Amino acid sequence: MIAEGSYPYITGGVSSWIHTLIRQMPEHEFVIFTIGAQEKQRGKFRYELPSNVVEVKETFLDAYLRENGTWGRRFRLSSDQNHAFQSLLGGGGEPDWRSIFDLLRTDKFRYAADFLMSKDYFDILAQLCKERYDQVPFTEMFWTVRSMILPLFLTIRHELPKADLYHSASTGYAGIVGSLAKHLYGKPFILTEHGIYSREREEEIIKADWVKGYFKDLWIEYFYRLTGCAYEYSDQVITLFNRNREIEIELGCSEDKIDIIPNGVDVNEYAGLMGSESDGKFRIGAIVRVVPIKDIKTMIQCFSIVKRELPEAELYIMGPTSEDEEYYRECRLLVETLQLDDVIFTGEVKIKDFLGRMDVMLLTSISEGQPLALLEAMAAGLPCVTTDVGGCRELIQGRDDGFGPAGFVVPVMHYEQLADAIVRLSRNEEVLAEMGRNGLERVSRHYTREGFINDYKRLYSNYEEAGTWRASASN
Repeated sequence: MIAEGSYPYITGGVSSWIHTLIRQMPEHEFVIFTIGAQEKQRGKFRYELPSNVVEVKETFLDAYLRENGTWGRRFRLSSDQNHAFQSLLGGGGEPDWRSIFDLLRTDKFRYAADFLMSKDYFDILAQLCKERYDQVPFTEMFWTVRSMILPLFLTIRHELPKADLYHSASTGYAGIVGSLAKHLYGKPFILTEHGIYSREREEEIIKADWVKGYFKDLWIEYFYRLTGCAYEYSDQVITLFNRNREIEIELGCSEDKIDIIPNGVDVNEYAGLMGSESDGKFRIGAIVRVVPIKDIKTMIQCFSIVKRELPEAELYIMGPTSEDEEYYRECRLLVETLQLDDVIFTGEVKIKDFLGRMDVMLLTSISEGQPLALLEAMAAGLPCVTTDVGGCRELIQGRDDGFGPAGFVVPVMHYEQLADAIVRLSRNEEVLAEMGRNGLERVSRHYTREGFINDYKRLYSNYEEAGTWRASASN
């Protein structure tokens, strides 16, 4: 199981999905190949690993900071290898990943940085600048591209365990590892795409102040090329809802590869949680990590409007705050600036201890897949107000399934509309209860844990070991 930026270091929807999948399949042994952001995360797991996890392979993207290559060597790349790297950097055409994998896995150089300090790389980059970036200072281009692709090169050179099946929880670097495994060992590679990784990176880069404007397209195109590699090498691509399937096809994934397996929850675990405290408060809950992509600032601005209409309202932001401490401080400052009372950052908690106290659940993300937070809320019979991202509209409104709406869906960052939906729900107890029932019925019919696990059990069984290891680049 290949995870990037999630399990087992960070709690949240994808991590919970991985943890549940492993726990519910004790008949299989799992090796976790996890790609973390920083070396300081090593060994700091947020989950107690299930007994059928036999090994954890840790690699970190900041390892490039410790890579020092030798300047000025020439590795005599073939024309195919030259073209492959030119394509990777945006020089035209699709990258030949086979050439890239084979070159970076050889012993031609001791470190990945040796190649990025070589005359070969210098020539490739000089040609790219001449063709596309002739107004950009070459030194800026050199160090920008180096920081962009060195983590990829280190990931490709990392020791990769043998397995009967490789399953990645995203494209990006995790998708590259799955593709590399397919290339080296000839074993099946399954990709489950929760959100659209390349789209999420694009949104982050557009807003980022650490990427200069004329390099933004370079970074964005780079992440789309990583996604293309995973689509090319995967045997099967699983997505969670139909809109994601449409986007994957637009991005070049073969339609024949794609199947839909939605997330699921054990509805029985949430039975009996409802029953808000009769103290006159109206409680709004948010099951969410405090990070920019969840747009907590819009949530707070929304609540400031709600508070003017409903002085008795409270907002519970339930999730870890340590992932992006600067953003968390900015959110706290916004609460103070708006002079808001009753915004409670609970930190990481047992969600079931809080769900029964809530009246409505709120999600303000700018990007999502199929949020487990909404499924949990719906399983508890709570109506939801959410931005129109990922599979949220499909969850709340259904796809002609005979059930009514389970809440309201509004455009991203429209905190006035979010607030209006919450206030409308607070003032109509019948609609509040009806939408809660609709959500519970929809989850009970279409989004059960049993269905989710059984679908993956059938999927895995299709790829059970059926032969010996083929000859490959590594054996």
